[in-house]
Amino acid sequence: MTTAPLGELLPSLRELYVDLHRHPELSFAEHRTAAELARRLGEAGYEVHTGIGRTGVLGVLRNGDGPAVMLRADIDALPVEEKTGLDYASRAHGTGADGTEVPVMHACGHDMHATWLSGAADLLARARKSWRGTLLVVFQPGEEQGSGAKGMLEDGLFDIAGTPSVVLGQHVVPGPAGWVLTRPGVIMAATDALRIVLHGRGGHGSRPETTVDPAVMAASVVLRLQTIVSREISATESAVVTVGQLHVGTASNIIADEAVLEVNVRTFDEQVRDKVLAAIERIVHAEAAAAGAPEQPEITSIASFPVTTNDDATTERLTTVFRTHFGADRVIEAPLVTGSEDFSEFGRVAGVPSVFWLVGGLDPEQVLTAIAAGRFERDVPSNHSPLFAPVLDPTLATGVETLVTAALTFLSAA
Repeated sequence: MTTAPLGELLPSLRELYVDLHRHPELSFAEHRTAAELARRLGEAGYEVHTGIGRTGVLGVLRNGDGPAVMLRADIDALPVEEKTGLDYASRAHGTGADGTEVPVMHACGHDMHATWLSGAADLLARARKSWRGTLLVVFQPGEEQGSGAKGMLEDGLFDIAGTPSVVLGQHVVPGPAGWVLTRPGVIMAATDALRIVLHGRGGHGSRPETTVDPAVMAASVVLRLQTIVSREISATESAVVTVGQLHVGTASNIIADEAVLEVNVRTFDEQVRDKVLAAIERIVHAEAAAAGAPEQPEITSIASFPVTTNDDATTERLTTVFRTHFGADRVIEAPLVTGSEDFSEFGRVAGVPSVFWLVGGLDPEQVLTAIAAGRFERDVPSNHSPLFAPVLDPTLATGVETLVTAALTFLSAA
C-alpha cells in the first residue's frame, strides 16, 4: 500500500535519525528537534503549527473530502548517559527537573518514532493522488513526564486541526527488527508516580528517645508496601509497586526531620489501580500514626499515565492489513507491556478509536538467540537502558511502512 518510493527516501531518513540521536532534548526542551520536524513538514506541503503544548508540532494536510486520520510520535529524550559506543552516540547535556546538569540520550527510541513519522508524512504527501481525507501529523513533546499529550490537547490541538476519525501511533521495542506486534484491548499499563513525605522530629543521634525517627518510619513503610501486591491483589490480577527513591538525613549522628520516598505503581485495570492507591495511602498514614509522627504524611501525585487500550475492531482491522502487507510471520500478538504511554489521551478526548502497536528494533539474531537461551532480560537492552540502540535497517523502513499502511487503511481511496 506504500505508493511512493520509500527506498529513495531512506538515505535522508537515516541522516535525520542520526541527527536527532546526536542531539537529544529533554521533555519540553525539544526546541531544535521541533524546528527540524516542522521544517520538513512545511517542505512536504503541510500546514504547520508549532508551540502547541509548549514544544509540540502539528502538520495538517487537507486533501478533499474523507476521514481525518491522526498519526502521532513523541520526541523527548531521557536524562541518561549513553553507553552504546555508536559513532553517532549522544554527548549532549541538559537541565534536569531539579535544576542540575544531566546527560541526555534518546534511550527510549523517540528519535526513531519522530523519524518514522517524518518519513510517513513525506510519503503520504507525495502519494496524495491515491487518497482523500485529512492527515493530522502530531509530534508530541513531554511524553516521558506523562503530560505532553494533555498539554497539546489543553492548548487547543483539535481546535486547530479538527477532530480526527481515528488516532494511530507506535513504539520501538527490543524485539526483532522488522517484526510488528499488535494487541486488541489493553496493551500498556497505567502508571502512578507518588511523592511521599514522612514527618518526624529531628534531634541528636545519641538521644533517639527525644525524636520521632523518620528513617525508621520510612523503613516500615517500604516493607509494608511490599505486601500490597503479595497480600491484597488477587493472583489472577497484576500490579507492580516500586519504591524508587528514599532520601533521609544528612549525617550519621543526626536524626532528620523528614523522609522523602518516591513510589511507582503499574496496573492494567482501573479497579486494581484504585485498590493499590488506596492501600498505599492507608499504609503510609497508619505507619505514621504508629510512629507517633507529629504531622500527617503528605502524598502527592507527580506523574500519571492512563492505561493504553486499543479499540478491538480497529486493531483487528489493522492487524489483518499488516499481515497482508508484511506477511503473517512478521506480525505477531504483542504481550502486555508494563511500560506506560500517554498516547491514549488523544483518542479519549476525541471520543474516537485509537490503536497503538509495537515495532521491533534490535538485531533479530541477538534477540532470538537470547530468548532461546533464556537470557532475554540479561542480554537484550531494554528501552531506557544506556545501551538501547535500534538497528537502522530494517527498523526505519518497517516503521515508516506501518504508519503509511495504517493511514491508507482509514483514508478514502481516490
